[in-house]
Amino acid sequence: MNKPTTERTIHATPEKVWSVLSDGWLYPLFVVGASRMREVDDPWPAEGSAIHHSVGGWPALIDDKTIVMESVPQERLVLRARAWPIGEAQVIFELEPRGTDTHVSITEDAVSGPGAWGPGVLRKPMLAWRNIETLRRLAFVAERR
Repeated sequence: MNKPTTERTIHATPEKVWSVLSDGWLYPLFVVGASRMREVDDPWPAEGSAIHHSVGGWPALIDDKTIVMESVPQERLVLRARAWPIGEAQVIFELEPRGTDTHVSITEDAVSGPGAWGPGVLRKPMLAWRNIETLRRLAFVAERR
């Protein structure tokens, strides 16, 4: 099964979209499930840097981090999002210029832990819903910067 991919055209330049992705403090504004940011490594989004976040809702918050696996400014950002004991996911943001707009895709799937144990056919609809909303929120932020 192909990994779940969600796409959207954002009415902002790749530079503006990247400026949102490269500000780790903004992730709770657009990532569905992110509750708060606790710390952002200074070189974010350089490879190996991390954002330290909480997911879920009070009182059931999980503190963990997301690590940059690959970073190509204004083109591609590959993340390893952690939320143990649920597990880890690989999240790939890809940006493609389209005139003054940016076509953004998110490809995400569980890669370890209990979240990866079930069949992908069950994860795909939930990840698609989550990432449709994530891209909608990302567009709100990038288009209004």
